[in-house]
Amino acid sequence: MSILEAIGLGALQGVTEFLPISSSGHLVIGQHLLGIAVPGNAFEIWVHLGTLLSILVVFRKKILSLLSTVSRTDTRRYIGFLIAGTVPAVVIGLGFRETLEGWFDSIGIVSAGLAVTGLLLFLTKAISPKPAEITLKIGIIIGFAQALAIVPGISRSGATIAAALCMGVSSKDAAQFSFLLAIPAIAGAGILTALDAVQYQETALSLPMILSGLITSFGVGWISLRWLLAIIQQGKLYWFGTYCIAVGVILFFS
Repeated sequence: MSILEAIGLGALQGVTEFLPISSSGHLVIGQHLLGIAVPGNAFEIWVHLGTLLSILVVFRKKILSLLSTVSRTDTRRYIGFLIAGTVPAVVIGLGFRETLEGWFDSIGIVSAGLAVTGLLLFLTKAISPKPAEITLKIGIIIGFAQALAIVPGISRSGATIAAALCMGVSSKDAAQFSFLLAIPAIAGAGILTALDAVQYQETALSLPMILSGLITSFGVGWISLRWLLAIIQQGKLYWFGTYCIAVGVILFFS
């Protein structure tokens, strides 16, 4: 893999990780329809780290606020909601890992997943946000939405934010909870990928290649995340629904 390819794959990771168009779905599309060679697990670790860092930077004030007020009851309750929301993805991801990995070979599943994502995004257009605060129940429901996104074609950000909005959570709080919930999800996926890389003794990457992928995924991820937050605030999340449904239909008939 060349430096230019590393930059391109880092950019692809940065865009699809945050925009509600399904990074896993586009990975399958790239493999099966465009003939893009997917690099090994070792490279995937670094581009995931880049997008993880972009979340930490964008939401640094909220993260620092939670850490500095952890002794407060409301802060501990919010962190508890995040932990509860993480459980469904962990249980389903680990319990059905082998089955789920097989789905990445199915264009049909990706097509259906993208269609589901599109419908969820369009659903947000018909919702009038209510002044609802995040509770344990809402946190768990958002967590199951995140677990649903393990299916290739279903967007993690799209599913979790749509679920929160459907429960009456404001757009700002929905986006914030969704991406804070993504931190353990992305970190956990990175750890599993790292273990696979060690198990299969993958060839070490050069430092320029690592930095190219890492820096690009961080920079593009930061831009994509900031742009998505602005779109969510405007109530225009359904814009991406048209794209997801269109791609899903094209895949189905391809």
